[in-house]
Amino acid sequence: MPKVKTKSGAKKRFSLTGTGKIKRKHAFKSHILTKKTTKQKRNLTQTGLVSSADTDRVKLMLNI
Repeated sequence: MPKVKTKSGAKKRFSLTGTGKIKRKHAFKSHILTKKTTKQKRNLTQTGLVSSADTDRVKLMLNI
């Protein structure tokens, strides 16, 4: 059997916390920032957690 590989896009975008939850970054922070408010841009900088509905799918991509 060949080795099981992780999705290279997923390993760049997600990381595990100490308790086993999956961290992610917010979208919409790369360009067209002039029309977004300062508060919105500041809140998009912070990391979030993957929702419970998507954790199984992300864990499959990361082979956890």
